[in-house]
Amino acid sequence: MQPHGCGQSEVLVGKVIYAAHPMLANCLRSLTLSVSIPLCTASFACNKSDDARNDRAPPPPMSASSARADLCAAGGGEDTDAISAPFVPRMAAAYCLDPQGEPKTYGDQGKLSMDDVCTTAFDGECEVYKRFGLDRVVVLRYLDGSGAPNSVEVNLSRFRTTDGAYAMFTKRVVADGDPERASVRPLEAGAAGAISSSNVYAWRGPYLVELTFVSEDPKMTPEAMARQNEQSAAVIAKRIGDKLPGDMALPASAAQLPVQGRIALGIAYHPKDALTLSAIGPLAVGYYKDGPKRWRAVAIVRSGTDSAKEVFRAFRLKAGSVPIGGLGDEAVRITLQEAPDRAKAEYIAARKGALVAAVGDEELVLDPSAPKDTLASLKLTTDEKVQKLAKWLAAGH
Repeated sequence: MQPHGCGQSEVLVGKVIYAAHPMLANCLRSLTLSVSIPLCTASFACNKSDDARNDRAPPPPMSASSARADLCAAGGGEDTDAISAPFVPRMAAAYCLDPQGEPKTYGDQGKLSMDDVCTTAFDGECEVYKRFGLDRVVVLRYLDGSGAPNSVEVNLSRFRTTDGAYAMFTKRVVADGDPERASVRPLEAGAAGAISSSNVYAWRGPYLVELTFVSEDPKMTPEAMARQNEQSAAVIAKRIGDKLPGDMALPASAAQLPVQGRIALGIAYHPKDALTLSAIGPLAVGYYKDGPKRWRAVAIVRSGTDSAKEVFRAFRLKAGSVPIGGLGDEAVRITLQEAPDRAKAEYIAARKGALVAAVGDEELVLDPSAPKDTLASLKLTTDEKVQKLAKWLAAGH
């Protein structure tokens, strides 16, 4: 017996005696599974006879990292939604579906309503999704099987039409900004894909997949996050994109845009209204660059000539339009201004059969207060626009 002192005793981590006597903790420098350590006593004796075998506490729980490292051992969780399950892999790279989670489904044949999407699934632009014809959403989560505190959140959205899904894809990628300055780059996933440092997007047919890489590691740098996003969310997007049903082809209007000079991911698709003109969609706007000069191309494809004539009427009746001869079946020069704080943009528009096409200024790079010679260096001349449009129409687009 050594009252008020420290003795040597062979003990197991987790013994009840440690918890029962706080003063003992002051003598503990480290706890290992079986090690000789000094035990401080307070008005009682410390020796081997005091190690009552029946007083052992349960072993300490498995660490969080060890527990996470085993979560994909059985192949991960399952997508219990019968509609999306054929498209969603249980595992991709080192990630697996959350074994403890289940998909959240909204809209058509979902457990939650489309109104719930706005409050529990999407952070913003929910009404835009609905306007583009959103009819179903599945929300899933993948976890990092290596044990790291990382995850990938997945929103798999289905739209009533391919046009609506592709429009939402371009909205997420281009939004209302300049694709030349965008933070995303192309990714081969589905029919069209894009990736940033923490997000991935993939479109195919009536489906849009949006993935977000999330990490709870406070030491993760932006560069490391970008690498992890490419090794996780990008792989998952490709796997899902390969299995999604739907045509791989772009909508007709987007497919008609010239390829030469087009900026990567430089297409904005509008189901209905654009360019301050009403009821002319669906139409595609392409963004182009050649040296310092920037311009846009607009394509609208209709099922027949009569329908295309009706669309072109909106251009022809625009205030200040001037007819141009010898270009397509009919052509005009018009001036558009999409916002009061933006520069006015000159467009040359023409119709040839069922195609309405136009080439115009890139107003996003034009500062209305800049000198005219500065603006001129950033724009195509009227003759250059006519030439580009004539070449486009002659190529059979």
